[in-house]
Amino acid sequence: MSETPNGPRIYTVSQLTEAIQGLLEERFDFVWVEGEVSNFRSPVSGHYYMVIKDETAQIRAVMFRLQARYLRFVPEDGMKVIAQGRVSIYASRGEYQIVLDYLEPLGVGALALAFEQVKQKLAQQGLFDPDIKKPLPYLPKKVAVITSPTGAAIQDFLKIIQRRFANIEILIVPVRVQGDQACEEMVAALDLVNREVNADVIVLTRGGGSLEDLWAFNQEELAIAIRRSRIPVVSAVGHEIDLTISDLAADVRAPTPSAAAELLVAEKETLINRLEQARTRLIAGMGLTIRRYADALNRLKNRIQDPKKRMVNLWMRLDEIHGRLIRLMDLAIRGKTSRLESEMRALRLQSPINRIRSREQQLGFQVERLLRAMQRQLREAAMKRSLMEKRMTDLSPLSVLKRGYSITLKLPERRLLKAASGVETGDHVQVLLGEGELECRVETAKA
Repeated sequence: MSETPNGPRIYTVSQLTEAIQGLLEERFDFVWVEGEVSNFRSPVSGHYYMVIKDETAQIRAVMFRLQARYLRFVPEDGMKVIAQGRVSIYASRGEYQIVLDYLEPLGVGALALAFEQVKQKLAQQGLFDPDIKKPLPYLPKKVAVITSPTGAAIQDFLKIIQRRFANIEILIVPVRVQGDQACEEMVAALDLVNREVNADVIVLTRGGGSLEDLWAFNQEELAIAIRRSRIPVVSAVGHEIDLTISDLAADVRAPTPSAAAELLVAEKETLINRLEQARTRLIAGMGLTIRRYADALNRLKNRIQDPKKRMVNLWMRLDEIHGRLIRLMDLAIRGKTSRLESEMRALRLQSPINRIRSREQQLGFQVERLLRAMQRQLREAAMKRSLMEKRMTDLSPLSVLKRGYSITLKLPERRLLKAASGVETGDHVQVLLGEGELECRVETAKA
């Protein structure tokens, strides 16, 4: 920790990580590492993530898709590899790692491993089964040869055919037999011959070369196209020691283009050994020269600074965000689905139809209660009225008069008399009886 006038310098986490990253990338800009692949994964981004370990230690490694697409094989857990790259730091996690530029299996070449992987895959699919292979016609009349028109293979093939059986019609379908587009052109040529050419047999051929030179014949698409052909296919690629996927998928495998010509006719003929040996040495020398230049090119490429250093963390961060976004989307969808189901159950419980039915039932109960209450009140009112009528009848003065009593009124004012002192002799009074009334004159008033 560097000192300052006010004490030791204090770094932020980002500053310390950036300083460590600068030291590591400057010191270990180009390293080779040997170890075992573990925890290999390849997300949708196309990047390769893995751990390279030995008996006592491990280190994370990443190969981005721009480099991974040049690999001829797919890394697997447990595979021993030699890797080349640079040491870097993934700042978001504070972890150091190797950003890989090159990867090859330990003890076997990358192309050889890729060949074995394709071979195993197609064998499991049954493309190499002998039972599905078609026999060659005896002495074919028309042969379609799919190859490079300028290669040595077609020249050897035509020479053998011309010398052994000149009347055979040869149709040359020109394609590239080496390079990135060679496989695509050969697949298209196979489909074209099956669709438009009435040939008896198809010969797929080229001269020998390194495994990389012959790689177009090790493609899965070419093997599938060979098995799709309704016309028998002879594969004559490279030398006798060369074995390609097209050889395994073809109906018949010829060790060389010349041998393919011999297989197609009834006669047998000795190969020109000197020419074949010279061609073999030339191809081997060309292959060695190509590999030497390829190694020199790789050394020059490794000295060039990678312009994508700044994108390393962004690529890895993008992969992390992508994975997190998928998880969050799944969680949100499950939550919304559960809430929707709950709301649907609540809606069914709170349905207006159910509430209307409930209210109609309650209304029916209330109507019945109201009718019973009204009938009860009417009965009670009728009873009260009867009692009141009886009481009024009992308290009525007429009822009293009917029992023998009378009411006397002084005339002419018809004033009720309550005492005899209220009249004098000679006054006229009116006497109300229970039945009828009397008008009288007072003769005597006794108080």
